[in-house]
Amino acid sequence: MPRVTFPHMGESYRAFKMLLEDLGNQVILPPRPSKRTLDYGVQYAPEFACFPLKVLMGTYVETCQMGAEIIVTSGGVGPCRAGQYGQIHKRILHHIGYPVELIVFEPPLLHPVDFLRNIRRLNNARLSYRAVWECIRRGWRKLQALDRIEALTHIIRPRELQRGSTSKTYRRVLSYLDQATTLDQITEAEAAALDELKALPQDRERPVLKVGLVGEIYVLLEPASNLEIEETLGHLGVEVDRSMYLTSWTRDNTISHTSVTQQVHQAARPFIPLCIGGHGRETVGHTIVYAQHGYDGVIQLAPFTCIPEIVARTVLTTVSTRYNIPVLTFFLDEQTGKAGMTTRLEAFVDLMRRKKWPALAAGQPAAAI
Repeated sequence: MPRVTFPHMGESYRAFKMLLEDLGNQVILPPRPSKRTLDYGVQYAPEFACFPLKVLMGTYVETCQMGAEIIVTSGGVGPCRAGQYGQIHKRILHHIGYPVELIVFEPPLLHPVDFLRNIRRLNNARLSYRAVWECIRRGWRKLQALDRIEALTHIIRPRELQRGSTSKTYRRVLSYLDQATTLDQITEAEAAALDELKALPQDRERPVLKVGLVGEIYVLLEPASNLEIEETLGHLGVEVDRSMYLTSWTRDNTISHTSVTQQVHQAARPFIPLCIGGHGRETVGHTIVYAQHGYDGVIQLAPFTCIPEIVARTVLTTVSTRYNIPVLTFFLDEQTGKAGMTTRLEAFVDLMRRKKWPALAAGQPAAAI
């Protein structure tokens, strides 16, 4: 039974673990990225490589040390270095003494034959195509449940009465999905998790700010890479709407663009009329859509040296002025510290509060608003 691993991206590993085990593989769970992960990434990756490449490099070294033989990852399209990650990581790993196999899943719509070939390579249980499809269905259903549960925490956290109760409950209810394997069990586990979160004591009348989170997919989805920014914002009284979840990204790259994505591309067209790679066009489009929906601000998360996000950042200056929405950008790398990020977030939240509730600027107590 081959030992298989994959990148750590939020809580999605829970669904990938089940899927790969169902296909007859021994899964080496990737550890949550840590300082040790970054140290490996900085040591072995090119100096000016973008942040996700370094984090994944460190993750792969750690999992290879744990005995991984096969790494499963995704590719990329357009003028973005993400499409080269697989080959770069493979060459570096082989050079430093880890002769692992890398299986790169490109978008099925563009490379259907390669997609089927990769599935066949991972199907060590020799399941029929129908059985493989059922495994994928269950994995997809668990991924949907994970995204829905996480999205609910972003709504409840700024309204919780006991600080930290949402995060504590969230970590506990995730174990329900770990134990669920059938479609019915996953549905039941999701319902139980959502009910527990909704039952948390909260002030539903509390005035909160609404902020959209945009940027590159990895730093959006992996809390270790963005220093738990969503949790920090929640504790500052901000409801976060993340522009991208793994399920929405997967739908856009396996079937066709959803109506939401089409709306986002349409909004961005006057500024970025075509794909510039990565998620630069989506960053601009989502910012405009958030402004049109009355959000109080937008935060862009971008890996340091990420060209698509740098292009988007230059456009966002004009978008911010034209649509009257404040935008804060974080370029993230291994030098980014949580204390500095928190200080900038506190100032940004204060700015949005004073804009939305001018009475604060006049010295009126916040509780009176």
